[in-house]
Amino acid sequence: MHTIELTCDDMLDSAVRAAWDRLAAEGLPSQARHPHPSNRPHLTLAVCERLPPDAPAAFAEAFGDLPVPVRLGPLLLFAGRARVLAWGVVPEARLLAVHAGVWRVLGGSCGGNPLHAPGRWLPHVTLARNLDAATRARAVTVLDGLAEATGAFSGARSHDGALRTTVPLAGQG
Repeated sequence: MHTIELTCDDMLDSAVRAAWDRLAAEGLPSQARHPHPSNRPHLTLAVCERLPPDAPAAFAEAFGDLPVPVRLGPLLLFAGRARVLAWGVVPEARLLAVHAGVWRVLGGSCGGNPLHAPGRWLPHVTLARNLDAATRARAVTVLDGLAEATGAFSGARSHDGALRTTVPLAGQG
């Protein structure tokens, strides 16, 4: 599977990493513990079986509006298979336009996770995965009082889950 992701500017990256570090310091699951060099705070726009063969060129127009100012708001809990704790991204017009542009390029042939599709997408930055109920409650307590963060999504990349590699698509991908 391939993802299409937006990457954070330095200010937003630092805020997310600080939340990751708070969780890790308490011995809780945290994306800070993810050892792969490609691990960094990001926003997933789409997950697909395959990308257009000319992906960087194909997505150029969609990412022409970068950087996109953003505000991270409330914590979100996803109870699915991965049991994720995330920082919600306030979906403002420019961000939604970038998201829609990516899906126009993908054209219905994505074959990936439909939860990322326009109208179903709940934008977020993952803080931790695989939290059982007790751990989830502790993590929320540790992050109690987490202030909203502002910054921008300044780059885009694609991540190939099989090869565990990334390809820059725009900006600081």
